[in-house]
Amino acid sequence: MRKALERIEPYSPGKPIEEVQRELGIREVIKLASNENPLGPSPKAIEAALSALRRVSFYPDSRGHDLKDAIARRYGLSPENVCLGNGADEIIRMLAEAFLEEGDIVLSVEPTFTQYKFAADLMGQSYMSVPLIDMQFDIDGLKDAITSRTKLIFISNPNNPTGSILRGDQLATLISFIPETALLVLDEAYADYVTDKDFQSGSRYVGPASAAPNVVVVRTFSKLYGLAGLRVGYCLGHSRIIAALERVRSPFNVNLVAQAAAIAALDDHEHVERTIALNESGKSFLYREFERLGLDYVPTEANFILVRLGARAREVCQHLLRVGVIIRSAHIFGLNEYARITIGTAGENKRLVSALEDVLPAVYGGNRREWQSLKNAL
Repeated sequence: MRKALERIEPYSPGKPIEEVQRELGIREVIKLASNENPLGPSPKAIEAALSALRRVSFYPDSRGHDLKDAIARRYGLSPENVCLGNGADEIIRMLAEAFLEEGDIVLSVEPTFTQYKFAADLMGQSYMSVPLIDMQFDIDGLKDAITSRTKLIFISNPNNPTGSILRGDQLATLISFIPETALLVLDEAYADYVTDKDFQSGSRYVGPASAAPNVVVVRTFSKLYGLAGLRVGYCLGHSRIIAALERVRSPFNVNLVAQAAAIAALDDHEHVERTIALNESGKSFLYREFERLGLDYVPTEANFILVRLGARAREVCQHLLRVGVIIRSAHIFGLNEYARITIGTAGENKRLVSALEDVLPAVYGGNRREWQSLKNAL
């Protein structure tokens, strides 16, 4: 085994519904742990996937011509500016494989998506992180952390698990001090959920005429488009960056059914609008209920909310699991008093709140009033 692998902890995903049903014998289980689309995939994507099943005896188009073309048209780019991945996770890994060399440093923020550190560890290189300030990006801190050895700078925007974004001119400021020897990787897995008018996608800096040829934008079909089980991701970047990624991309990495479903999903604007509307209404409902329960939370621009559950947060998560409500303990991000909760359907959100009303007093003891007063001690 490579010595670098000793630093790697295998990724621990949210528990699947089927596993909880098997282990606990519970039939009615809701999952609010992995930020999936509660409406499921687009009807158009389902239809396209079913049709594509008739052709699965053939290998898929390894280059993903039609899907790359559809993505490029969406952003006004050329297919040479698009690389496909088996989920956004593979894109992150490919970036590390293509660009990290001995002595390089990967830079990000803390807390954030754990796969950025994994990418550095996989290649046996150093990882540095700049702490958020009040759950918001510290642009000055990032600037100060960049050295001549910095090669990849990963920014999750909106950030996972906080849901915070780069606002106003923060993105332009960040890009302005990225050295030519480094790549700024903007992971926009949740960008389609953003409603803040100050948000700017990094895609505006991508393309042959771009003033920032060292910017890469990572996107996924797993969240808004509801295709998490098919594993489709992509990135946008300068043609020379994409050409380098193509050298390390596995052949046939995006399967035939996934490509067909993704193309159809891009065209289903009605499903996208329903998803965003559901997310906004669910967000407002949960904000009100968390405040009523005396729970602090981080305002979000994504499809999840980071909620402070106190010193026994992991115990709260386990109690919720036993009653069929799966949420994500944030201890994996170094936030031991928090949980990340996906915004679900109206029914799922109500069930979550009802479960919290029972579980919080059970974990912390006393009645509702005693639990609510705990907020002042957190």
